[in-house]
Amino acid sequence: KLLKRIHPGAIVLLHNTSSTNGQILDELLGKCAYVTTQKLLSGKWPILILFNLRNGAIRFNEMQRLLPKITHATLSKQLKKMEQDGLIIRTDYSEVPPRVEYSLSVIGKKFLEILYQIGSWGLEYIEYTNTK
Repeated sequence: KLLKRIHPGAIVLLHNTSSTNGQILDELLGKCAYVTTQKLLSGKWPILILFNLRNGAIRFNEMQRLLPKITHATLSKQLKKMEQDGLIIRTDYSEVPPRVEYSLSVIGKKFLEILYQIGSWGLEYIEYTNTK
């Protein structure tokens, strides 16, 4: 297996015709910045969850109110994955009734600038599609 750097942070896998696309992506995870970012932010919810945490910690139920189309199970699963990936922090307060808050980690906060750029690009794209 040969890895070739094609751009700072971008790596392609050469000479591995026996691998599926999923296997190739798994092999590039942690080596290629673009594959790694795509894996961390894939799906409907991660970008919206990060956006909702931009102003500070919020509780699970508040997050669910901000994302009314997400099910309890899906939100729980997504938050656990994002915590495991290091993007968010789960703070469990030993209180009655129980209280848990979610906030951005240090690396999660570093994504905010990019998140705002994605929002700006999204607005430009909306304008572009409305003028077609």
